[in-house]
This record gives sequence, C-alpha cells and structure tokens, in this order.
Amino acid sequence: MNKIFYLKTCDTCKKILSQIENIDRFKLIEIKSNLLNQQQLEEIYQKVGNYESLINKRATLYKERGLKNKNLSENDCKELLLEHYTFLARPVIIYNEHIFVGNSKKVIEQMLEIVNQ
Repeated sequence: MNKIFYLKTCDTCKKILSQIENIDRFKLIEIKSNLLNQQQLEEIYQKVGNYESLINKRATLYKERGLKNKNLSENDCKELLLEHYTFLARPVIIYNEHIFVGNSKKVIEQMLEIVNQ
C-alpha cells in the first residue's frame, strides 16, 4: 500500500503533498495524531535498511538533547523514532517499491518524477 507519513502543521509537508497528483492513491498518516508504531517503523526500516537515516537531525528536540554530539546506535535511533514524532525525518513516502525520506530538493524531485508519471 502507498503511504505518506507527514506532519499536518509542517508547511514543507503541505507543499510537497500539494505537488503529488492523485494523492488519493496514498494512505495519509499524520504522525502527531497517529504516533508511529513498531509495525509501521519496521515497514519503513525494511525499505531503508537503517534507523539513523530516518532521524530528523534538524529537530529542535534533537538539538536540545545534544544528540548531534552523541554516537547513537541503531537501537538508540529506533527508540527515538518511537518516542516522539519530531524525530522522524518527514515526509516519508512509500510508493510501490520506492521509499523517499525527508524533504531535500533531490529526494522530492526524484519522488515527484516517479509518483506523478
């Protein structure tokens, strides 16, 4: 199933979602009101291969806790992702066999090229 994990209060997420044609092909999962659960995280992990690449290193909470100065293990990253929605790099877009994590220009361009075909 095609899914988008996003934050409804995030202007960047809103902008990205507005660029996806036929958005009704996706199940939209708002991560603040529907916290990421173990099963969802495992589904994402299986496609990405590690938890660290899912971490939003620009999150205020990440900075407040001084996590950039720590050597986080994969398990640490997993626990952070399950603990609070802000740690998930967003949006996470699963489309067929593809997964796109974050909002870098390159990632979004690749995603739009594939999903809007």
